[in-house]
Amino acid sequence: MIESGMTFDFAQLVMDNEFAKMIRQVVKGIKVNDDTLAVDATREVGQFKDFLTHPSTFKHMKEQSQPAIIDRKGRDKWESSGSLSLYDRALNKARDILANHKPLPLPDEVREKIRMIVKNAEKEKGVQPYE
Repeated sequence: MIESGMTFDFAQLVMDNEFAKMIRQVVKGIKVNDDTLAVDATREVGQFKDFLTHPSTFKHMKEQSQPAIIDRKGRDKWESSGSLSLYDRALNKARDILANHKPLPLPDEVREKIRMIVKNAEKEKGVQPYE
């Protein structure tokens, strides 16, 4: 949010969401054990061979950061794919979300609880309710 909520940047929100996911991943830490180190796979495949198609790679790859908008390509590939900035990729993602996302409706009891929280806050702050 920018300007104390007076203006809002959807692309910035998308970037902040990605950064928060990455931070959560770092704080959670990385499990280090024989399974995550793929000790058996190393023995099975052997040194200097291809592990990308090994089942253990697929099993653990989703535990790693999977950024949606941060581009991890090398500069040559990034330039040949259009050189979109992080902000431009975030803006495209935000536009896609706004155009296509279909949220599930909240359960009635949750909607009522939210309505009561807002109503109480309006009363406490002397705000006229929006009808």
